[in-house]
Amino acid sequence: MNVEEEVERLKEEIKRLGKIQDDGSYRVTFGVLFHDDKCANIFEALVGTLRAAKKRKFVTYDGELLLQGVHDNVEIILKPTPAATSTEAVVKS
Repeated sequence: MNVEEEVERLKEEIKRLGKIQDDGSYRVTFGVLFHDDKCANIFEALVGTLRAAKKRKFVTYDGELLLQGVHDNVEIILKPTPAATSTEAVVKS
């Protein structure tokens, strides 16, 4: 699996495990992602995939390098897609 595919899979997993916010984003903690069995089987290097997603501005989180245990409570935010934001605006109107 290449980096782009892994980032797409990560986005799916964040949506599965996270909680949707009013702005269309999803929030999940690093610990939830790291300790999930499905994520453990999909991602050989979860931290590397998170860094790639952050570099491509799909996700945001505090810090550069996340470590299991130490950073379990760090929130990872999957930014809303432009389509989700515009759909949400139509629904609220």
